[in-house]
Amino acid sequence: MTAVLCRHFGLSNIEIAEDIASETFLKASENWAVNGIPENPTGWLYRVAKNKLKDYFKHASVIEKQFEKEKAFREDQQEPDFEFDNENIEDSQLAMIFAVCNPSNSTESQICLALQILCGFSLEEIANAFLIKTETVKKRLLRARNVLRKEHFKIERLSKTQIGLRLDTVLRTLYLMFNEGYYSTTKDQIIRTDLCTEALRLTLLLTGNELTKTGKTCALLALMCYQGSRLEARINENGEAILYEEQDRSLWDEGLIEKGNYYLIGACKGGEISKYHLEAGIAYWHTTPTDHDKWRHVLKLYDQLLTWDSSPMIALNRLFAFAKVHGHKKALAEAVKNCSIQNSYYYELLGYLHGEEDIENAVYNYRKALGLIKSNKRKNTLLKEITRLSQMLTNS
Repeated sequence: MTAVLCRHFGLSNIEIAEDIASETFLKASENWAVNGIPENPTGWLYRVAKNKLKDYFKHASVIEKQFEKEKAFREDQQEPDFEFDNENIEDSQLAMIFAVCNPSNSTESQICLALQILCGFSLEEIANAFLIKTETVKKRLLRARNVLRKEHFKIERLSKTQIGLRLDTVLRTLYLMFNEGYYSTTKDQIIRTDLCTEALRLTLLLTGNELTKTGKTCALLALMCYQGSRLEARINENGEAILYEEQDRSLWDEGLIEKGNYYLIGACKGGEISKYHLEAGIAYWHTTPTDHDKWRHVLKLYDQLLTWDSSPMIALNRLFAFAKVHGHKKALAEAVKNCSIQNSYYYELLGYLHGEEDIENAVYNYRKALGLIKSNKRKNTLLKEITRLSQMLTNS
């Protein structure tokens, strides 16, 4: 909704667009609670937004003291005469992403802004995505908005060169959006399917345009298809996590796996390689449980991936594959020696690696992880494992 409004009335008025979108959803929450959800909820929302925009114009025209401030806005478009159809919405979302990912801002600031405006990320979620403090995110967002406002950026058709320069940032934004859905950090959910499906949908739109259908785009879409294929199997009926080895594979979406194969083959045709190619390759092996040498393939890909992205989370994921190939004892030595971040996932991994060989240490590390976890669902999953191991200690 914000994207469509900004496309017609300019990025300089983004706060007005965001206010109208917020007011629209507030009205929906009040109205639908009494009258029920309408037959066409999307149409209802956009119709209300359009009416609120008309009200804004009427209100703005009679407030003299705000005339100079709002003059430019009203001169751009005197009447909010446009339709909210599906094509308009989809085109506006992609156009908005490319407009926000403007080289006038730093890459990090572009992504922060896109995650907030288009993906609805909170400050905390953006901070988690970058592993930085929320105060740093606030500063980045403030600077980025000021730059866009001062330079009077509009959402308009970009040249082939401009699209090429911005595509990497757009892809990274969609990648982070999918990851937040797949490994939810701040909501009381382990998975946020809405974010995963929206990231997948927008990436799919990119493959429909010859200017943005690159090897990287296809590789990212393949990665999302593979990961998305296992969403239903990753949580139980209580919303708690199910470990990969315990998942019911009959719940895996074979259709998405086949699409992942299709896009991964397409991604490899040009000889290009990126971190998305490598991560898609890893995800491919996770959907191919029959190969007895699977974990060696996965570990080899993680070794390559670390040369592209040495982030702590990738290092932790590599250690899991390392343990599968070389055993838990060697993986523990690697974990102590090489891990640069000691977050909840790090202590969970240590707990897993100690496992039943050293139950006391496993429980100790799981409890340390427990103190760092915010999600109640993740806490419940870990508490069950701690209880199971504690009972083993009592019985031994």
